[in-house]
Amino acid sequence: MDPASEAEIRRQEERLGRRLPPSYREFLQVSNGWDEQSSTSLHLLPIAEVGWTRDVDPHLAKWGPPPGTPIREMPSDYFFDYDAPQDPDYFEVGDHIPHTLHISEDVEGLIYLLDPYVVTSGGEWEAWFLDTTSAIGGTRFRSFWHLMEDAFRGHPS
Repeated sequence: MDPASEAEIRRQEERLGRRLPPSYREFLQVSNGWDEQSSTSLHLLPIAEVGWTRDVDPHLAKWGPPPGTPIREMPSDYFFDYDAPQDPDYFEVGDHIPHTLHISEDVEGLIYLLDPYVVTSGGEWEAWFLDTTSAIGGTRFRSFWHLMEDAFRGHPS
């Protein structure tokens, strides 16, 4: 796909009410989404179709463990250690998911989201690979860039 223009990116940032994270902006400046012809099963939306999960997919915004299900408290040293193996029981989707940025099509329950409430000092938003076919299935990444690196290494396929 052709790149998104800086004006288009800024217009969409105004619509969303937030500046997009650097690595995602850089991607958009090279390719305004990926279609089904890409080398992965990943179908990234063009910037004009990106939106908050609560607006784009209200059903997904309600996804997560049933109400009243106790969620184990995540140890603080675990939360920002993206290199450690991730325990899906610690993937807390309930509070954040409606407020995530929905950046991909739902391909057989596999979705890519950006979380604007977990931000690095460099402005990167935490990125998620979410598998809605399992009760709580997801992997957190420190940025969109790291999510893409993982996707091209073969996860998910």
